[in-house]
Amino acid sequence: MNPAETNQDCTAKIDASCRVPLLALFGGAALWLVAGLALGIVAVLSFHKPDLFADCPYLSFGRAQAAANDLLLYGFAIPAGLGVMLWIFSRLSRAPLALPLVPIVAANLWHLGVLIGTATILMGGSTGYPWLEYPRAAAVLLLTAFMLVAVTASATFGFRQNRELYPAHWFLFAALLLFPWIYLTANLFLLSNHPPRGVVQAIIDWWFANNLVFLWLGLVGVGTAFYFLPKISGKPLASSGYTLFAFLTLILFGTWTGIPGSAPVPAWLPALSSVAAGLVLVPLVAILIVTLKTISGAGVSSPGSSFRFIQLGMAAFVASGLLYVCQFCPQYSRVLDFTWFGFAQTQLQLLGFAAMILLGAMYDILPRVMGTPLPFPKFARLHFFLTLGGVLLFTIPLLIGGVKQGRMLADAQIPFATVNAGVLNFLRLSTTGQMLILVGALLLLLNIFVMTIKWKIGLFKAALAAVKAPLETAEVKS
Repeated sequence: MNPAETNQDCTAKIDASCRVPLLALFGGAALWLVAGLALGIVAVLSFHKPDLFADCPYLSFGRAQAAANDLLLYGFAIPAGLGVMLWIFSRLSRAPLALPLVPIVAANLWHLGVLIGTATILMGGSTGYPWLEYPRAAAVLLLTAFMLVAVTASATFGFRQNRELYPAHWFLFAALLLFPWIYLTANLFLLSNHPPRGVVQAIIDWWFANNLVFLWLGLVGVGTAFYFLPKISGKPLASSGYTLFAFLTLILFGTWTGIPGSAPVPAWLPALSSVAAGLVLVPLVAILIVTLKTISGAGVSSPGSSFRFIQLGMAAFVASGLLYVCQFCPQYSRVLDFTWFGFAQTQLQLLGFAAMILLGAMYDILPRVMGTPLPFPKFARLHFFLTLGGVLLFTIPLLIGGVKQGRMLADAQIPFATVNAGVLNFLRLSTTGQMLILVGALLLLLNIFVMTIKWKIGLFKAALAAVKAPLETAEVKS
């Protein structure tokens, strides 16, 4: 057998070993993405028509928006990121996925934890800490599931045939190590029987939210992009020195931000956070340089290709990072605090950056692991345009409206009701963007659902053919 055939056979075994775990992770992630976007629309409708859900406490803004945010993060971004991570580790290791049954169990535990946590929030049992609203039972399930996936990923990494380490390894393995530390620390402090008192709780939650939403998602998204961009563009990842520098500085400076300037804490805490946020510009510039050098001259033109998803996601990462830094600049934070600006930046980080990169990766991975093309390939192109238009319509009006809202709040002569009415048109535009993103997510869910059904029908037919096949009998020699 020649080397090309050997390499193709190895790749087929790797993809086959990832098939069921990735279907479990990606299928659930797509379903939770649809649910999270739908709940987000329900939540914002309370501003358009305040009495719409007046008789339904389960869908009040406080509950629905918290559940929507957690579904986008815990329901979609993290399991999708874990699935992409497992596949990349297997491909870079040139070895099949180790312990393939373990991530299947982990995926079901994770989705169960998300279901319990979301139901608890909607019934009014939230912990009250932003991005940590899930109760202790759901947190235990999520942490257990993540550790199981980490065991599989680490075993695959340890059994690798190719001993060389790539930039994708640095970012993704760091994310694999950081999540248990971030999530377990926050839960031990805030959800223990004897939590700290006073403003210390807010400080811990700010630290947790920053490290999870900004740093962890940043590591997963950039690591995924640094794997796919060279593969799809046909060019090696440019400037390895810049890549290592960006990796180290992102972890070094990104962990220190998160405390707003208006926080009622000792002045050195928001000051330190502001300085660290300013230094985050360093890895952002380095990542931008590496990305531009890698994609320049790439001969990829299809709008629905994974390359376009990931390319747009990296642009959103830089944009959301710049907006994140602005929030901690004292000159701007006086205007931007307590407005829609922070919410818009977070949604750009979640939907414009993380979701776009993970969607591009999923559209590239699924046909490979399933061994068949997408059932509706044109839906991928339509999904790209819907998500692009939806993210722009969702975030830009809220960013502009947030600035306007902050300036109006600074004027003591303007009643608060007038301030809310002044940004209502911006909310209406953003709701249209949410609906476009929701339609695109439904297209992804339909592709995965049909692909899964076809695969299961193929398994059933193969099993039925094996049952009906005549038994071979050995010839008896006289």
